[in-house]
Amino acid sequence: MQMTNHEVDRPCSLVTGGAGFIGSHVARHALGLGHRVVVLDDLSGGFADQVPPGAELEIGSVTDSALVSRLFDKHKFDYVYHLAAYAAEGLSHFIRRFNYTVNLLGSMNLINESVKSGTKCFVFTSSIAVYGKGQVPMLEEMTPQPEDPYGISKYAVELDLRAAAEMFGLPYIVFRPHNVYGEHQNIGDPYRNVLGIFMNQLMSGQPLTIFGDGEQTRAFSHIDDVAPHIARSVEIPAAYGQVFNLGADEPYTVNQLAEVVAAEFASPAAIRHLPARNEVYSAWASHDKARRLLDAVPHVGLAEGVARMARWARQVGSRKGQPFDDIEIRQSLPPSWARGEARSEDRTEDQPASPVLP
Repeated sequence: MQMTNHEVDRPCSLVTGGAGFIGSHVARHALGLGHRVVVLDDLSGGFADQVPPGAELEIGSVTDSALVSRLFDKHKFDYVYHLAAYAAEGLSHFIRRFNYTVNLLGSMNLINESVKSGTKCFVFTSSIAVYGKGQVPMLEEMTPQPEDPYGISKYAVELDLRAAAEMFGLPYIVFRPHNVYGEHQNIGDPYRNVLGIFMNQLMSGQPLTIFGDGEQTRAFSHIDDVAPHIARSVEIPAAYGQVFNLGADEPYTVNQLAEVVAAEFASPAAIRHLPARNEVYSAWASHDKARRLLDAVPHVGLAEGVARMARWARQVGSRKGQPFDDIEIRQSLPPSWARGEARSEDRTEDQPASPVLP
């Protein structure tokens, strides 16, 4: 189909993982900015019906370099929003090859093509997993000290983008969102997304499972405090070349979260505590930089955000999680994961970009 002059004049954006959680919302907001949007997703963690109307869906993986090259040749992308990742941070210790193939090498395919095609800005969704433990509040100027393969892969892409900017002049923006939840989250994922897992367990009549004592703290961030700023960032010159923490300010314990979610479902919070894992105990970040340069002020409180997500979750219903089929290392694998049970929370990451294999 030949494009009209009006369509040619609109910027064209690629959203990887755009059938998944954060990606589908970013794609919707990019459309709202007047962009033509192409979504690349292999639907391993996303759903085709979550791709917003008006966006074009290409089913495939960021690891497929030939496919990525053809898409860039065909569409001449002005902007790349790279959200595809396998974001099960705790599981990444046990799927190291898979983690680096998808999260690191897949990203390199996109960066290569962005350099060659003269992309105007490459927007990368990283994670506060790059900080590691003992650095709260997490500040962008801190030296990252990732402690797991997921965080390492995210930080490696950040470093590569910096190198590509210095060598080739590729403009970029990096976001480090954290513990994002809301509508379109994959509530059937057994390894990540604590709110989705809690809601799925409540709708299935199961107890809420929590690793350790449940006093771990996270600042849970509703999608509406994250996705619009990622999409709009390409229109803010001061954002280029910058790294931003993005999300909510107020930390809660996992036990507090369980009470809020159970109350929304009018259900007692029956909790089953599992053995503690080696995880970051406290994770919350400063957002002063995002406020200053992006006017990104969180406005959705936890109770309101949980209520919004719960209304959506009741509509889609409970979902059966699928255990990861290709565990590479089984030493020290949590017994509950080895049995294929659904889990309550990930270490610091509730961001679930659909992993385009996302």
